[in-house]
Order: sequence, then C-alpha cells, then structure tokens
Amino acid sequence: MLENTPPPKSQKEKLILIEGVTENGEPFRPSDWAERMCGCLASFTNRRMVYSPQLRPIIDNENSRKCLVLDPKLKETNPDIFECVMKFAGENHLKIHESYTEYTEYEETN
Repeated sequence: MLENTPPPKSQKEKLILIEGVTENGEPFRPSDWAERMCGCLASFTNRRMVYSPQLRPIIDNENSRKCLVLDPKLKETNPDIFECVMKFAGENHLKIHESYTEYTEYEETN
C-alpha cells in the first residue's frame, strides 16, 4: 500500500464526535462553543486561524448543529486538553459518540 493512499473504510481510525446538543435534545449555548474549545490548539498561518487536526469544529449539515471532532491521539499528545474537553462535554451533558468515522454528513467550519 502506498504511503499517501487513504486506508480502506474498515481500517479508518475511530474519532470522537461531541454534538452541540445536550442529552435531553436542547441546543448548547453559547453558539461558538466548539470554536472556543478548538482555539486552544489552533495556530495562525498567513493571518488565518488553522485548527489542529486533533481537535476541530464541524457543522452537522442535517441539523445545522455545531460539533467537535477529537482524535483519540490527543489523549497521548496533549492529555490535559483531552481531559479538559471530555470533562467539559460530560459536565454540560453533551452527546458524545466515541466511534465516529464518517465525514460525509458533516463539513469543516474553516
């Protein structure tokens, strides 16, 4: 297999998706919560904010809902931020999906 060839679907890494909705179905406020959370790992390139591939906001096109995608590798590379994000999601009763693999129904916000 070539290095730049994406892995087959069955081998894609599982990501963590945190939805901008509480467990009882209410939208989470403030509306820019996902961008705020991702700002801690963002960098600036050519006067533009660039989100880390390990922590980035996306929008659920079906519900126009802000979501957050975490790469589980963040737990190894920056355990404090990983713990902070997961604790935030838990304390605010946000829906967490720990086996997220598809991006087809979502689009990145930047």
